[in-house]
Amino acid sequence: MKHTLSVIVEDKPGALGRITTMFARRGFNIDSLAVGPTERAGVSCITLRVDCAHHTLEQIEKQIHKLVNVLRVTELVSGEAVERELLVTRVSVPAAKRAELLRTAEALGGRLLDVGPDAVVLEVSGTPDELDAFHELCRPFGIADLVRTGRIGVPRASARRRAARRLAAIG
Repeated sequence: MKHTLSVIVEDKPGALGRITTMFARRGFNIDSLAVGPTERAGVSCITLRVDCAHHTLEQIEKQIHKLVNVLRVTELVSGEAVERELLVTRVSVPAAKRAELLRTAEALGGRLLDVGPDAVVLEVSGTPDELDAFHELCRPFGIADLVRTGRIGVPRASARRRAARRLAAIG
């Protein structure tokens, strides 16, 4: 089963290396990885996606917590988190077909970034499923280059309220 982890770390040299090495030593492949600053100076968020059993995930979380510079580890549970990726693609499309491609991109919230004589560069952000669909829609036009970021996410604001109500009902 695929799991998304959000790891909050001190922004220090080696923090990412220690986490990825821990995964490699245990034979786990990281499917997606994104690193960026947070709202706090000197603190970064590493978001990674791994395919493992739930019991194994619990062990991974405990081992990540033990690493130097790790402040917090949270699983972003599907349905209880907002997750997004970014896709940037250069599509080889003749001028006559560009309007159709641009309508497709705009329908998915995409933006035109650059126009050349025989290609355009587009950006789309959305859920992984939305980006998969956009990728397939671009394929007939002729994809010259395509890159995607790793998945990023945060817990839903509404999920926190539901969890608080469940805890209050139990207590």
